[in-house]
Amino acid sequence: MKKQLLMLSLSALLAACGGEDKQAQAPGHTNSTNGQTKTSANFDKAALTEKAKTAVQTLGATLKSELEVAMKAGGPLNALSICNTKALEIASKVSLGQGLQVSRVSLKNRNPGNAANDWQIKVLNDFETRKVAGEDPTTLSYTEMVGDEFRFMKAIPTGNVCLGCHGTNISPAVTAKLAELYPLDKATGYKEGDLRGAFVAVKNFAL
Repeated sequence: MKKQLLMLSLSALLAACGGEDKQAQAPGHTNSTNGQTKTSANFDKAALTEKAKTAVQTLGATLKSELEVAMKAGGPLNALSICNTKALEIASKVSLGQGLQVSRVSLKNRNPGNAANDWQIKVLNDFETRKVAGEDPTTLSYTEMVGDEFRFMKAIPTGNVCLGCHGTNISPAVTAKLAELYPLDKATGYKEGDLRGAFVAVKNFAL
């Protein structure tokens, strides 16, 4: 229950944010840390999954702090602007600190940097199928090791607080700000409980 509540909180916190960088892969190589050669075979999938969950939680908690300050200082519009400028920086710091490439993706992305790639599209579509079949959207996740790459995704359900920027009845002021910050925005028209995208954590052992 605590984990479900935490992930619901994270989905609400990240409602209005932009995108983070994604990382390319080049299989067939190893890397070295402190003189020890490491490959994907040296790592425990379960341990990596827990590390990925921690990275996602850290991203959400850090962004939450920034948004709370922005909201107190200037309301939703200020929070939207801060999120636009801070989200990438926060994701980069979390990625560096956790040793994973952390981002968010969506089938209806707000920022072009959030566009899902081929394997992420398959996972997002699978999440939607599982949700329709009755699975709790707050528990939907995916973990896999593909070649030299560890992949983790966690679904982001749309919370009520998200609807101010992602719903069907967005205020004119927010609509204007979104048009200014995200001219290619696709991330509107959601209802509470809809899957809005997913957190992604990747570890590429080939780099």
